[in-house]
Amino acid sequence: MAELEDALDLGSSLPMRIGVRVPSLAPILGDLLVNIKYVREGELIVVSEMGVAVQVEEISPVKKKILFDIPWIDVKKELDAVYRNVAKSAKIKGFRQGKIPREVLEGYYKKSAEGETISNLLKKFYREALEEKGIIPVTQPHIDQTGIEKNKNFTFTATVEVEPVIEPKNYTGLELEIEEFDVTERDAEERLQRVRQMFSSLEEVGDERGTVEGDFVTLDFEGTADGEPLKELKAEDYTLEVGSKNFFPGFEEQLVGMSRGEQGQIRIKFPDDHHISHLAGKEVIFSVNLKSIKEKKLPDLDENFIRNFDKFESMEELKEDIRKSLEEENKVKADLALKELVVSKLLEANEFEAPPSFVEGQIFYMMADTQQRMILSGMDRKEAAELSFQFRDHFRDEATRIVKSGLLLKSIAQKESLTVDEKEVEDHIRDMAREHAKEYEFLRESYEKNGRIDYIKNEMLNKKAFDFIKEKSKITVVKKTEAKKEEEDNR
Repeated sequence: MAELEDALDLGSSLPMRIGVRVPSLAPILGDLLVNIKYVREGELIVVSEMGVAVQVEEISPVKKKILFDIPWIDVKKELDAVYRNVAKSAKIKGFRQGKIPREVLEGYYKKSAEGETISNLLKKFYREALEEKGIIPVTQPHIDQTGIEKNKNFTFTATVEVEPVIEPKNYTGLELEIEEFDVTERDAEERLQRVRQMFSSLEEVGDERGTVEGDFVTLDFEGTADGEPLKELKAEDYTLEVGSKNFFPGFEEQLVGMSRGEQGQIRIKFPDDHHISHLAGKEVIFSVNLKSIKEKKLPDLDENFIRNFDKFESMEELKEDIRKSLEEENKVKADLALKELVVSKLLEANEFEAPPSFVEGQIFYMMADTQQRMILSGMDRKEAAELSFQFRDHFRDEATRIVKSGLLLKSIAQKESLTVDEKEVEDHIRDMAREHAKEYEFLRESYEKNGRIDYIKNEMLNKKAFDFIKEKSKITVVKKTEAKKEEEDNR
């Protein structure tokens, strides 16, 4: 029934962002199904003036099936109307246009006429049922129907996903403990060295020395498993910092000691639970050709180094700016840790099902983000797409958590009557425009064009809900020592 579902455009689409409601239904013409209601076997039946019975079954908290039974008299009326329109434009040899008998039209146009009739019936009664029952679908419906049979009622079902009804609980009076770290001299020195690294240069090493940690190597490699080459583990002129831990575990360590121009093999045993399922538990043999070795040369921390920055006159000013940045980063880390702690406690106290379409949408976003980061790191676009797709199942648990936390914060906002008005959205976009040095009208138009206004509004509402929870919580701040910080950084 995919063709019907695509053609209907029945008032919903797959949301790519958590908690964004589908567009409101278009105005409905004609009588609504409001006349007769009664309960049978615990399920609500609605019968229209035309005798159409509509029954709603709850398959799960996030999925509903709507069953329709349309009397033959109404089906015939719609079918006759379709054939009248067909007759106006149909051209059949031997008959004058507009004067073709019905039985002849049926011989030529039966399938298309019945298809159009079904489409019209689905549009009308599906929309009416949604509005009458207050059902807000978050996916296009899956339609199941067996076609039109003469003198018989036309029946069909529409199965849709909906947001779960959540009655949030235990979100006030939370006892929370957050950790804060002071910026130490060692922190500031480490950051200064990282800034220094940014202005380093790479120089070729001589043929007499092999690779050491910290070197940047350029190599070709191809991986095979069970004697079969793996195209996703093949690259040419690939640049890698040895010791960065950015490649497969165990690979970089085996490059140490290799010389420029040397060829060899690197063996890696992938763990049994590796996210790339067809590599899990396998030994992969990489054929490697080491093409170049470059070492990093660091600049001296002197007056010449300070000239790299327009905003600093001295090393002391640079160090002070570094300290302020670290303090801000520590604050951001503490806020993120607090949010994770709140989410964990909320999800533990509130169990509910997440709509599968929301989870799939979040997984798709995470895969696309992973693919983009792979491309930016130098990987071929096609290879990045294939590799990121293999993370699909790996992302599922985290995607489910993200979706659930968004729905839960939304339900808390609704329960506490928290709202975001248009003025707040406008002010937020204006702030973003100033921050990114863009015109407000340009940025607003861009967000509207890409459907991001609802997303921004939802993010602002989530923040209000989180701030409300934070205000109603008992928060204990624990200062961490430098030793404890080092211990946690090494985990």
